[in-house]
Amino acid sequence: MAEAGKTSDWESARLARYATGDALSTISRGLYADHLNGLVSKGEPVNHPEVTKVDPAGNPTTVLISDCGDSTHWLRYRKDTGKLADDKPDGRRDITAEVKRQPDGGWKVTRFAVWGVGSC
Repeated sequence: MAEAGKTSDWESARLARYATGDALSTISRGLYADHLNGLVSKGEPVNHPEVTKVDPAGNPTTVLISDCGDSTHWLRYRKDTGKLADDKPDGRRDITAEVKRQPDGGWKVTRFAVWGVGSC
């Protein structure tokens, strides 16, 4: 998502390599909105994800991941002027994600939630 955000490429094939279902739809819609509004992202988020649950324990097909992601240096800018578009400071926020094993054996994010700045 961070890479696709640099150009607001909501159609990037790379998105589907890592996300599917609701997660892919949410990411694509967000990038499409940024594209329509002339916004691009610069910088990189800082993440330190941790597995909080596996199900079933012996041979997991679903994994829950939590993070306190930091978006301080991952901001949106106006594409035409290069000026900062975010009107509020970014920072640390709680992120939870569900990752599921796919039929091909790979893993993809299927759902996620990103809470407000200061939530962690």
